[in-house]
Amino acid sequence: MRVYILSRSPSLYSTKRLFEAGQARGWEIRVIDYLKCSIEIMKGELQVNYLGEKLPVPDAIIPRIGASRTFYGTAMVRHFEMMDVFTITGSLAIKRSRDKLRSLQIFSKHDIDMPKTIFASNKSSAKDIIELSGGAPLVLKILEGTQGVGVVLVDSDKAAKSVLDAFYGMDVNLLVQEFIEEAGGADIRVLVIDGKVVGAMKRQGAEGDFRSNLHQGGSATVHKLTRKEKSTALAAAKAMGLGVCGVDMIPSSRGPLVMEVNSSPGLEGIEKSTNLDIAGSIMDYIEKNVTPKDDSNPKKRRIKRDNIGA
Repeated sequence: MRVYILSRSPSLYSTKRLFEAGQARGWEIRVIDYLKCSIEIMKGELQVNYLGEKLPVPDAIIPRIGASRTFYGTAMVRHFEMMDVFTITGSLAIKRSRDKLRSLQIFSKHDIDMPKTIFASNKSSAKDIIELSGGAPLVLKILEGTQGVGVVLVDSDKAAKSVLDAFYGMDVNLLVQEFIEEAGGADIRVLVIDGKVVGAMKRQGAEGDFRSNLHQGGSATVHKLTRKEKSTALAAAKAMGLGVCGVDMIPSSRGPLVMEVNSSPGLEGIEKSTNLDIAGSIMDYIEKNVTPKDDSNPKKRRIKRDNIGA
């Protein structure tokens, strides 16, 4: 089995674990910096070049695309898809998951509960937006923010108006969401692979911080999912069309609320908090869905394609 991990750095925890898991199975596995790839597009022929060499066509790829490189990264993933290479996350599904607003629209269409959200342009009245949101406290999120950066909690209507006016003055796209106080700064990350839950952890924000992101100083512990939490996570992953993903939910008085679905979930927090081999489960997913190509017949390959609807 020939597998490429599309990652900027082989030293990252998730990349290292995936590489080790592939090596343990005797696979030909390489870490490819997708920003150093170029593609050739000709009549009836597609090719990927990497550091001066033409890459042999792999059986599968594992995209680890950074949020700031979504356009270029998904272009590379799409090129491999066009070459009939299996990917654990499809290019369109990655793009959907990176668009916070589009993700919420998809959740709504599929009857998946989430915090009430308002999106409006900077021509709208801050006062009207606050009223539509139900009033403070409110959470303001920059659409382009990641790992908890660009997320602000405002505890009064006056503060909300000031922050909205400031961000709109800089022409920043914002989401305004209800604040779920009973969550207590905690959320739940669920790892879903091939339509099955393989692990879950509860992340608790640092003292005085309502954000639970581990990059912001939060902590993680193993979490036993309720039936409702499990069904919600599976529904969100299916709605987004992701074969491998991390579903982030927060507990509320009306049940679990989906915040987002991550198409390149980090493995360190979930593996260390649960003692599970998540990287190995991803390799199981590849093994289940790909028959290695026959070198005498390069086109003989069984592929299960990702859902690329919506």
